[in-house]
Amino acid sequence: MNLEAIREFCLSLPDATENVQWGNDLVFKVGGKMFAVFGLEGGSASALSFKCTPEEFAELTEREGIIPAPYVARYHWVSVQQQNVLSNAETKRLLKDSYELVRAKLPKKVLATLSSPAQVNRKA
Repeated sequence: MNLEAIREFCLSLPDATENVQWGNDLVFKVGGKMFAVFGLEGGSASALSFKCTPEEFAELTEREGIIPAPYVARYHWVSVQQQNVLSNAETKRLLKDSYELVRAKLPKKVLATLSSPAQVNRKA
């Protein structure tokens, strides 16, 4: 998936926001917590990173073109270095899973300010 498709999909998730951080990374968040990052520099810096389950982390990092994400691999984040490694459908599923993993860990006070879970299931 290209940047525009990733951006469109991430922002279609309920309560998702975006901003540029660290000077050159497009960061997608829910409840103020990151669920995906896309490097805007180009080349290998234009990698897509996201959170996944420990099982998927192990499976994905065995694929050529996917590495443990620098600085956050211990939290089961991967970095997709080559855009053709994942299909569009797989990328969308993994991004949605990342969103749901992060959202599920938000404090109750933050969750109370977001859309209800019933609305999440209808929108996504």
